[in-house]
Amino acid sequence: MTTATARKGLTLGQAGREFWKHPSPWMIGTTFFVALVARVVVGDWQWTDALLPALMVAAFPFYEWVIHVVILHWRPRSIGRLKIDPLLSRKHREHHADPRNAALVFIPWKALLWILPSSLVFAIALAELTRPGLALTYLTCYAGMGIVYEWCHYLVHSDYKPKTRPYRAIYRDHRLHHYKNEHYWFTVTTSGTADRVFGTYPNPADVSTSPTAKNLHGGSPDAMESVPAAG
Repeated sequence: MTTATARKGLTLGQAGREFWKHPSPWMIGTTFFVALVARVVVGDWQWTDALLPALMVAAFPFYEWVIHVVILHWRPRSIGRLKIDPLLSRKHREHHADPRNAALVFIPWKALLWILPSSLVFAIALAELTRPGLALTYLTCYAGMGIVYEWCHYLVHSDYKPKTRPYRAIYRDHRLHHYKNEHYWFTVTTSGTADRVFGTYPNPADVSTSPTAKNLHGGSPDAMESVPAAG
C-alpha cells in the first residue's frame, strides 16, 4: 500500500507495522492510553460506566454516517468571497481520487489538533455535570473507537485480504463506496447498520457505477455552490 504496486499476501503483522508509521494512530492511541490509565487510577466504578460505552458503540455507526455524508462529502460552497471548504472535506476528496495512498486514509493530523482537544473539553464538561470517572470512561471509549475506525479504514484500503465474515462485509461495502458508487455504503466499521436505516444500503446489482466515485462532485468549478451573502 505504500507504493502504487499492490503488495500481494500482506500479513496482519505487516499491515500493523505500516499502520503505526502514521501520526493519527499515535495521536489517538496516546489519548486512549492516558485516558485509560487515568480512568483506572480514579476508580469509582458504577453501572453507568458500562451503560455509557454500550450507548456510544450503538450510536457510533450513525455518528460515522453523519460525519461521512455531511462533512467528508461536503460540496465546496462560497458565500460572497468566502470559500467554505473544510480540511476534512478537501482531504477526503483526495482520498477518493487516490484510495490506495496510505497517507490519505487516516484522519488528517492537523484536524486532530482540534478534534482531540474538543473531546477533552467535552469530557471536562461531563465531569462537571456527572463525575470524573464517567467523563474518563467517555474519553477512553471515544479514543478507543477512533483507533478501531482508523484500523478498519486502513485495513480495507491495504492489500490485506479479509479472513473473517464481519470483516469481509466491511471490506466489500467500503470498496463498493470507493469503486462502485460514492452515494452509498457510508459506514466503515460496520456493515448494513446506519446505511440500512438511512436508505444507503442498496443491492449493488441495482446501482450503476458512478463516474465521480474517484472525482467527488465532478472536480470542476461548477462543483462549488455559490450561496448569496445575507442582506
